[in-house]
Amino acid sequence: MFNLIKNCERDFLKCGITGWCLEVIWTGISNILKHDKKLSSNTSLLMFPIYGLAFLIKPIHSLIKNKNFIFRGTVYSILIFSGEYISGTLLKKHNMCPWDYSKSKFNIKGIIRLDYAPAWFGAGLLFEKILK
Repeated sequence: MFNLIKNCERDFLKCGITGWCLEVIWTGISNILKHDKKLSSNTSLLMFPIYGLAFLIKPIHSLIKNKNFIFRGTVYSILIFSGEYISGTLLKKHNMCPWDYSKSKFNIKGIIRLDYAPAWFGAGLLFEKILK
């Protein structure tokens, strides 16, 4: 039991750090496209535990590991969208949500962007890889 908890803590930290790094890279690239010569990036401390929850991909992976990467990536995208929607809704209720997608064409309640599906697909497969 102690090993399981220790492994979950380790995986939570790995996913939280990976998610933070991905967000810094993602927002930096977005700002490059806006001609930001400072290469500015941003994230929030609140994002660490949200990304950390990607450690839950590990048990899901054990159930679908024999499926092809398209199936697995799609499952992960759906799970990440669900986590983003739930966490965003809770944070928004307390005026703490660090993101607002309401100006994007493919947003749902300003909380998720459906056009991010390919990014979440790739992120899910990356989390799968680091959790092996």
